[in-house]
Amino acid sequence: MGRPPLNRRLAAFGTTIFAEMSALAVHTGAINLGQGFPDTDGPEEVREAAVRALRDGRGNQYPPGPGVPELRTAVTEHQRRWYGLGFDPDTEVLITAGATEAIAASLLALVEPGDEVIALEPYYDSYAACVAMAGGVRVPVTLRPDGDAFRLDLDELRAAVTDRTRLILLNTPHNPTGTVLTRDELAAVAELAVERDLLVVTDEVYEHLVFGTEHTPLVSFPGMRERTVTISSSGKTFSFTGWKVGWVTGVPELVTAVRSAKQYLTYVSAGPFQYAVAEALALPDAYFHGIRADLRAKRDLLADGLTDAGFHVFRPSGTYFVTTDIRPLGETDGFAFCRSLPERCGVVAVPNAVFYDHQDQGSPFVRFAFCKREEVLTDAVARLKTLAQG
Repeated sequence: MGRPPLNRRLAAFGTTIFAEMSALAVHTGAINLGQGFPDTDGPEEVREAAVRALRDGRGNQYPPGPGVPELRTAVTEHQRRWYGLGFDPDTEVLITAGATEAIAASLLALVEPGDEVIALEPYYDSYAACVAMAGGVRVPVTLRPDGDAFRLDLDELRAAVTDRTRLILLNTPHNPTGTVLTRDELAAVAELAVERDLLVVTDEVYEHLVFGTEHTPLVSFPGMRERTVTISSSGKTFSFTGWKVGWVTGVPELVTAVRSAKQYLTYVSAGPFQYAVAEALALPDAYFHGIRADLRAKRDLLADGLTDAGFHVFRPSGTYFVTTDIRPLGETDGFAFCRSLPERCGVVAVPNAVFYDHQDQGSPFVRFAFCKREEVLTDAVARLKTLAQG
């Protein structure tokens, strides 16, 4: 063949680091704190709702393209209940195959070849691939360590906007750093978007997993409703990541555009699970407060253990990941560290450098997931402490 089979836009993206590290965990029998999935299922009543839908024949055939009405209505009620936001379930909600498809469809719909897309670095790895598939130009704005957290430099963000900028891809609560943007930071982003007439796609999948702070949707700021595509999903909040049920909300013009791309990706998905997620979104406040408290305790268990093991720990304000700095351990290469860690102490983590364009910026940082059973985290902490012993 005259050229390689893989489209050159994707040539830089090999097997994901999650597949590599999860395979390493299986091979070595190590505790997998790399990939972010819970090791227990979510609420029994939600699982039973899916079983009931299957048995009743709801969703076993193609559901409606925009999603089943029950779930679209539940999404609008969720947005009103938690944030006071009003959306029309018929024209302003689209159900997707998880947030990953929602991000892909949004970028394919809204970005022309050559358009610049600003993303906060480090970023979830699918962002880079989706920008590339859309023919866009990725412009990273780096979140930098500041004490025990990562911070957004608003001046750097403003300087990154050019006449070619089409869109800002914003993730808060932020994976992998655990940063939750403040109201003042979000207000500044909104002001910039309005001033430069930019679209914003917001990935808010960790909206309920925040600790000691609150999540505020960007769309709630002045001037943002007509220019914001808001994305969330059920997997992180309800611990059913395999169901892949996500959603997009926005004004009809934006949702219609995203749906135009989405219909040629999966078309529809997860029929019976859509009915179950509709019931999940209506769970009482106690559920949402409970999962937040449970994860906060697990965060502290792992963060304290990592500190005792010699890491510098950036204790997250949101998500279920802890980013650490390995330099206090005498290490500088996160890739080499993570590849050796299973043999050294039987734990798998992920090098943050894979989430950076500027990999040197992320080289000393390593991410651990704490969405696991307490006994698993306790075991992992005990293993990691052997690092402090040399």
